[in-house]
Amino acid sequence: MNVSDLQTVATNLVLYLALACFLVVAARNAISVFQLIVAAWVFATRIRPGKNSVELWQRYGDLALPVSVIAPAFNEELSIVNSVKALLALEYPHHEVIVVNDGSKDDTLGTLIRDFDMEACNRTQIATLQKTAILGTWRSRRYPNLLVIDKENGRKADAANAGIGFARTPLVCVIDADSIIESDGLLRAAEPFMHDNGQLMAVGGTIRIANDCEIEGGSIRKIGVAKALVPRFQIVEYLRAFLSCRVANAHTNTLMLISGAFGMFRRDVLIEIGGYRHDTVGEDLELVVRIHRYMREQRRKYAIKFVPDVVCWTEAPANLAGLKGQRARWQQGALETLQRHRKMIFNPRYGRIGMIGMPQLILEDVIGPPSEIIGYFVVPAAILLGVLDPMMALAFLGLTVLFGTGLSLGSLALEEVQLRRTPNARDLSRIGEAALFENFGFRQVNLLYRLRGIRSFFRSDTRWEGVPRAGFGKPDL
Repeated sequence: MNVSDLQTVATNLVLYLALACFLVVAARNAISVFQLIVAAWVFATRIRPGKNSVELWQRYGDLALPVSVIAPAFNEELSIVNSVKALLALEYPHHEVIVVNDGSKDDTLGTLIRDFDMEACNRTQIATLQKTAILGTWRSRRYPNLLVIDKENGRKADAANAGIGFARTPLVCVIDADSIIESDGLLRAAEPFMHDNGQLMAVGGTIRIANDCEIEGGSIRKIGVAKALVPRFQIVEYLRAFLSCRVANAHTNTLMLISGAFGMFRRDVLIEIGGYRHDTVGEDLELVVRIHRYMREQRRKYAIKFVPDVVCWTEAPANLAGLKGQRARWQQGALETLQRHRKMIFNPRYGRIGMIGMPQLILEDVIGPPSEIIGYFVVPAAILLGVLDPMMALAFLGLTVLFGTGLSLGSLALEEVQLRRTPNARDLSRIGEAALFENFGFRQVNLLYRLRGIRSFFRSDTRWEGVPRAGFGKPDL
């Protein structure tokens, strides 16, 4: 093969790679547009839930199934008291709060014992799902529905499993200890279970960014919009993910993820499948996929739902350093889940999950990130080689930015019409600006972090890289 032939092969390769990248981006945009349309239709046609907790209590106070709220805690000494007080104050007829101290190195346990007048008790664990040893159990003298479990460190999945094993209620709600559930959140999440015949396995809710909100006593006193760009970009991402993607996927019975920050589950099914896995950094995604797989293989009718009106607030990484570990971990967890459950992919035995849900994960987490990164290099190369019209490439880029911004603004519109958690027009405009500017820099940096997660996956690196926290109520710098 002479030099001319090599040049031809290289030129064709660049062109085909550029076209492949265009197709991947177009496919992802098409799916996102479809999801936004479905979400808008769902919101427009649904029966609106109760407007406030009083109405919900009057309607369901005698029907509500008991719930155990499980909060894994690791080194939460400074915030654990307010967090637990907020969980105890949730408006629900019958709920127990189970705090699992996961081998904290600070005085988390001592703080709980002192502030809530705890005494040692002999609570029996019904199911042993955790891998590490239980060191003790404590019951509050002042709050009979508060239980603290002290255990050796085993990370969040292990702590959640310990709490599930000690729970006595038919429903369990697993949350992050530093997350804030709106006061009526438990009632709204439990409502679908009250109308269920035993087929509903899990319910997820909306996660919102708490950065620059005013927090007092573990509750949101005033909603704010983050001043720093990184958390503000994440507001846009979360709006798209929850009010568009999750709503649409739940409606089409292809919901693959319930956020680890808040999820309500039927306790017996969690015990049946062995609880959360310990050998993955994406335990929340893996758990939901495993529920799908288990129920399909058992040929049992089931449902997994999403209730957007359930709002849980969490602190997002305030800078790129904090974002890096989080996004790499999400990417790695998705790949681990796909590898572990690869037999489901395009397998009609698993219905819509095998034929639609799993392939969508592949597009988003396997094909999508590398294709977009490659596109940033091969498209300019194709233009320089003269095999791609620069105006065509520019038009495609413009359409991609327009699509992305339009999808974000559409999700913001759904939030304003349905949930109305954005305080005023000025804050709406700030989020709208972030929807445009996230396409220039933030999106590309995010891709690099996801590539880092792909590298960790191939290295089988399961180390947990924590996200630095500034603490609720403190402004982002």
